[in-house]
Amino acid sequence: MENIFSQAQAAAKELIEKAELKHGDVAVIGCSTSEVIGEKIGTSGTLEVAQQIFDGLNSVFAEKGIYIAAQCCEHLNRAIIIEKEKAESLGLERVCVVPHPHAGGSFATAAYHTMKNPVAVEEIKADAGIDIGTTLIGMHLKRVAVPLRLESNTIGEAKLSAAKTRPKYIGGERAKYE
Repeated sequence: MENIFSQAQAAAKELIEKAELKHGDVAVIGCSTSEVIGEKIGTSGTLEVAQQIFDGLNSVFAEKGIYIAAQCCEHLNRAIIIEKEKAESLGLERVCVVPHPHAGGSFATAAYHTMKNPVAVEEIKADAGIDIGTTLIGMHLKRVAVPLRLESNTIGEAKLSAAKTRPKYIGGERAKYE
C-alpha cells in the first residue's frame, strides 16, 4: 500500500510540472482500483487501494491548491465528485447522487468521503488529468487535450496515461499564436 501511495504522489508531481498546473486548476482523475491490483476493470474494486491513491494524489495537489475531480464509473454516467466551492465557482450544476463502490467506483467513493464538502456534477472541463487503468477521462477535459508521457507510468499494475489541455488554435495561415 505504501508503494501505491508513493506512486500516486509521483504521478501528481509530474503532472503538475508537465502540465504547468497552477493554484485553482482542476485535475480529473479516472481510476480503476481493479486494474491497480491486476484484475479486469470493474471486477475487484477496493476502497483501501482507492484511499491510498486519493491520499497520495491529494497530498500533492492540495499543497498547490489544485482541485481533484474524481470521475465516477459508468454506472453513474462518469459523473464527477469535486469540492462544492470549486463546482460553484465554475457554475456547475449539482446532481443528487452519492457514489459507492458498485455505483460510482471505489476511487470516487474514497474521494467523496475524504473531501471537505463534496458534491456530484455531471461534467467538468478540467485543465489536465490522469487516467489510471484506462477509464477514459477525455470527456472531462477541456476541448484540446494534449497527451503527456509520464515517467511515473504505473500505479500498482495499472497503466497511467495523462493529458494537459491548451486553448484551441483558430484562424488560418495568417494567424499568430502565443
